[in-house]
Amino acid sequence: MSTPNTTDDTVRELLLVMPRLVGRIKRLPLPEELRSLDLAPRHLSMLSLLLLDGPLTVSELAGMLGVAPTTVSLIVSDLSRKGVLVRREDDADRRRRIVDISPESRPAIAQWLSPGAHAWRHALDPLSPAQQRSFVDTLLRYEAAVSAARQATPEHG
Repeated sequence: MSTPNTTDDTVRELLLVMPRLVGRIKRLPLPEELRSLDLAPRHLSMLSLLLLDGPLTVSELAGMLGVAPTTVSLIVSDLSRKGVLVRREDDADRRRRIVDISPESRPAIAQWLSPGAHAWRHALDPLSPAQQRSFVDTLLRYEAAVSAARQATPEHG
C-alpha cells in the first residue's frame, strides 16, 4: 500500500496543475494600449521588475534578470523607441542612466501585471520566509532540470 503524499503523488498533482496555470496566465488579457507592441516574455520580466522595484540602472536590471548588460540595453532601446520605457540621468551619478516605465505606459502595464503579482502574494503570504525561499528554489531546480533534459534530447527535425 502506498503512503499518501509521496513524491510521485506530488508530481502527478503538479503535472495536472501546471498546464492549467500556464493556460490561465496566457489568457490574461493584454491591455489595448500594449497589444501593438509585440511584447515577449523577456519584456514581461523587465517590466515586472520596474513595476515592483521602481527605476533601475541597466546593470541592476541585468543582474536581476541574469543576462548581460548589452542584452538589457537592447531591450531597453527597443521599449524606449516604442514609448514604453524612459531613460534619464541618475541624479547621484550623471554617468549612470536610470530606466523606468514611461508615465503614459505605467497604467496599462500595472493593469496587465498587477493581477499576477497579487496572486503570487496571496499564494506566498501564508508561508514563512524559509518556506517561500524553498518554493522559489524548487521552481528554479525544476527549470534547470527541464532545461538540462531539453539540451540532452536531440532535436527531431
